[in-house]
Parts: sequence; C-alpha cells; structure tokens
Amino acid sequence: MKARFLIAGALAALTLSTAAQAHRQWMLPSSTVLSGDDSWVTVDAAVSNDLFYFEHFPMSTDNIAVTRPDGSAGQIENAAKGRYRSTFDVHLTQPGTWRIASVSTGVMGSYMLNGKRERLPRGTTKETLATAIPAGATDVQTAEAANRNEIFVTLGAPTTNLFKPTGVGLEMVPVTHPNDLVSGESATFQFLLDGKPASSLKVTVIPGGIRYRDSLGQMDLTTGADGKLSVTWPQPGMYWLNASIGGGREGGPGGSEGKGPGAAEGKGPPSPPQAPAGPPERRASYVTTLEVLAP
Repeated sequence: MKARFLIAGALAALTLSTAAQAHRQWMLPSSTVLSGDDSWVTVDAAVSNDLFYFEHFPMSTDNIAVTRPDGSAGQIENAAKGRYRSTFDVHLTQPGTWRIASVSTGVMGSYMLNGKRERLPRGTTKETLATAIPAGATDVQTAEAANRNEIFVTLGAPTTNLFKPTGVGLEMVPVTHPNDLVSGESATFQFLLDGKPASSLKVTVIPGGIRYRDSLGQMDLTTGADGKLSVTWPQPGMYWLNASIGGGREGGPGGSEGKGPGAAEGKGPPSPPQAPAGPPERRASYVTTLEVLAP
C-alpha cells in the first residue's frame, strides 16, 4: 500500500513538472566566433521544452533576416524544415559582427459587433488594422506586439555597427560585446523598450543542456533604472536569454480574463466570459542565444 502511494505521488509530481515546462523558441549557431576566408555558420532553429534539444516543433525561417557588418542585407542559404527543427546556413563574406534575427510586429485586440466580442485576426498589423475592423464595430481595444529573436556571430575582430536600436519593441544594446563573453567574468547589457531604457525589466538566463542535469540553473535578473544589468557566467557553454512584458489587461489582473473569483487558484467554477477589464497591454519579447567561452 505504501509503495502504491509513493508511486502515485511520483507520477503526480512528474505530471506537475511537465505541465510547468514552457515552450522556448531559440536559434543555435554552430559557432559564434570564426576566422578564415571562407567561413560559414549553420543555425538550428526550434521551439522546445529542453533548451537546444529538438522535441517539439521547428521554428519558421520565413522571417529570418541577416544583416552584414556594414549594415547591408545578407541572406540565409540551404534552408530546410524537419519534423522537430529547421536549419539554415549563413555565408560570412565580410569581417566583423553579423546579426541573424527573426523580428515580428503586429496588433492584437478585440471589438464588439452585434452584441458579441470578436478578436482581431492573427497577422493584423498597423497597416491592415483599418480593414480588419468591420463596419459597425464598437469598443475597439488594441495593443501592439513586437517579438525579436536574434543571435550574433563574428568573423575576425568584433564590430558594433549593428547595435544601433530601431526604437521598436524590446532590444538589447550590449555594453559587453555578445561575442566576447568569458566564464567567471561579468558582462553588462542594456535593454530598451521602444528606444527608452527598460527599467525593472525581468530577464531570464538559462544555460543549455538542461535535459542532462537536475537543476535548471536559471538566473533571474532585473534591470536598473538605466535598463542595464550585469551577469556573471558560471561556466562555459551556450546560454538562452529571454525578456518579455505584457500579456494581461490594463485595469485588471493579467491573464485572468473570463475567470470567476478563485478560478486562478482552482477554487470554484469559472464565471461566464465577461468584457475585458481594459484594453490589452502592450506586449514585447526578446530572445537571444549567447556563447560563453572558457578563460
């Protein structure tokens, strides 16, 4: 009997642990620091629970943009999409630091039509917002969303031309070059939201290889008033860095739309859907993969 209870408890804990895992989007370069006259980088791109392990679904490469050190546009080559990951190559034809990024912006929200609240269709942008809202719609509530997933690779000596912010969404402006990170040393990064310092921003840093260790090794950091934070790398390897804002409703609890009292804690049945407490919050996210070298 005791053994059965122990097994049941273990299964319940496993279920809760699995449910708590988050799907993480990432790009993993074959190298971040290169030399030579004919250098290439191969990038794996996926969405998974375990960082840098392919077990969920591939990340789309349709929106990947490559920027050369001089600011001109590069391209991905040999793109392929598999069951669990996408891959592509980038030919480094100029010395300096390259950016490989997937950036998306859009508008989310809802409106009332014929007594019913409708949501804006996926893919709505500032340019298509007017046509996405039908005639007769009222109580239109919208918010912008911006997502940036980028990595940096350097051929030869590092350069900083690409770090000029665009002023849209969450961006990282390195104080320490992202291709000059060493374990045991501190690195400083500044985060901006729409071109201004993102103060009190929660930033998560997780080392890769979590599939093969008991501890997640997550570092939870917060930016200062100037949008800056420092992180000391405990060991060499690949690290996933993520920051995000928004996701709730202004004037109401985030993520609790349509739930009755106690529903968030699992106490009592949910109430019927109600009108949102306020317009949706602005959403923005930032993701990068950083390689930390041994001293």
